[in-house]
Amino acid sequence: MVSVEGTMNGFAFAATLQPDSEGGHWLKVESAWSDGAHARPGDDVDLEISPAKVEPEPEVPDDLRQALSAAPAALAVWADTTPIARRDWITWMSQGKTARTRSIRIGKMIDMLSKGKRRVCCFDRSGQASKAFCCPTAADD
Repeated sequence: MVSVEGTMNGFAFAATLQPDSEGGHWLKVESAWSDGAHARPGDDVDLEISPAKVEPEPEVPDDLRQALSAAPAALAVWADTTPIARRDWITWMSQGKTARTRSIRIGKMIDMLSKGKRRVCCFDRSGQASKAFCCPTAADD
């Protein structure tokens, strides 16, 4: 995953490129960016991107925020990690296919963080070990 900042038709945005499981990356274009860039699906756009100067803080899902607030030791380690590490934890937690798996992973996260573990184990950031990281296909209009 690579954080970038850029413009699309002059509209400024910041994003994290996702691995495509083939050694490359893809950019999910948010609808607000399309609106801001006055672009519709299929349009050619002027796109400029560069590595982000500052790593963006990931959005913490509500269920994880609640679990962290109930575990002061885990929250302290969480707060002392980098935004990249926090993004990795959130991505790993979110990859579960069911609500039960997600809940189990949150429990494991809280346990590992409470014990001082700063990085998630068993997580391949490149996306090459798992087809879970792949570029979505565009919907036909």
